[in-house]
Amino acid sequence: MSSMLKIILAENLKLLMKEFKVNQVKLSRGIGVSQSAISAWLSGKKEPSIQSLWLLADFFEISIDELVGRKLY
Repeated sequence: MSSMLKIILAENLKLLMKEFKVNQVKLSRGIGVSQSAISAWLSGKKEPSIQSLWLLADFFEISIDELVGRKLY
């Protein structure tokens, strides 16, 4: 994942967490990953696996494309 994509994902994730009123702990419990993984994604230090992207997309009821900022035409 490119650094720009990590930034977009992190920003989108922050916005979604705010919109859904969930913190890192609640999100980590909701998708079954560690809170430290959520923190690393939000800071852009690590990227989620494809399985984690699916879990995030399902949790927020959006597509992976939307999650990573890909616009569909």
